[in-house]
Amino acid sequence: MNFLLTLAYDGTNYCGFQVQPNGRSVAQTFQDALQAVLGSRPDIKGCSRTDAGVHALGFKLNFHADTRIPPEKLPLALNQHLPPDIRVLDAQVVPEDFHARYAAHTKTYLYRIHNHPIDSPFDAAYYTRVPRHLDEARMQAAAQQFVGRHDFLALCAAGSSAAAHGDTVRTITDCHVTRKGDEIDIEVTADGYLYNMVRILAGTLCEAGAGRLDPAEIPAILESRDRSRAGPTLPAKGLFLKCVEYDL
Repeated sequence: MNFLLTLAYDGTNYCGFQVQPNGRSVAQTFQDALQAVLGSRPDIKGCSRTDAGVHALGFKLNFHADTRIPPEKLPLALNQHLPPDIRVLDAQVVPEDFHARYAAHTKTYLYRIHNHPIDSPFDAAYYTRVPRHLDEARMQAAAQQFVGRHDFLALCAAGSSAAAHGDTVRTITDCHVTRKGDEIDIEVTADGYLYNMVRILAGTLCEAGAGRLDPAEIPAILESRDRSRAGPTLPAKGLFLKCVEYDL
C-alpha cells in the first residue's frame, strides 16, 4: 500500500528534511522509526526538501509498504520511536502512483516575525525578531505585488539548480501579511518555490515595512532578475511549511 503521512517537526536540530552527508536530517530520523515499526526502510518521498532549521506544521510524505498496521494506528506506532521534535499527525492510504512532491498543487509557507526590541522567553526559536517597528500596511501592499505568475530569480539564493537551468518562473496565488500585537505573520501560497525564496520575500517585505523600500518597486525588482535589489534572506528559524494541497 502507498501511505501518505502528515508530519509536524521542529527543524532546529536538523540539517533539513532531505538526507545529508553533513548532519542529521528529518528523513533519516523518520526512516529509523519506520525501521523499528516495519522492520524495513522503504523509500520515502517528501513534498519538499526544507532547509536546515526550517520547521513544518503540515509536511507530507509518502512511502510504499506491506504492513498489517491500519493507517489510523500508524501515527501512534511511529511516534513511539520518534524524538519529541518530530510527530506524525495523520496517515492515509493513497493511490499507488501518488507522489507527495509531484502531486502537490500548492504549498503554503508561514514566516513569523516578532516585531519588538525584546525577545520572548518562550518561543524565540520560532520567529525572527525585528526590533524596529514595521508598518504592516506597507508590507501588505508589497505582498500583493508578488501575487501572479512571475520570474522570481531576484528572490533566489545563489547555487539554485533551478536558476542554473533557467527554471525560475513560479505562480504565487496568495501572499498576505497579518499583525496581532507584536507578532507579524507572512503567508505565501504558490505552486513551487526557489531556493530561499520565501525567506528573501519576507526580508523584502520587511524592507518595505521599515520604509526602506517602496512597495511599488516590487514589479521592477522582479523584472530585473537581480538578487541584489531584493531584501535580505531572513533566518530559517522563522519559517514553517504550513500545509500542502492535493486533489484526493
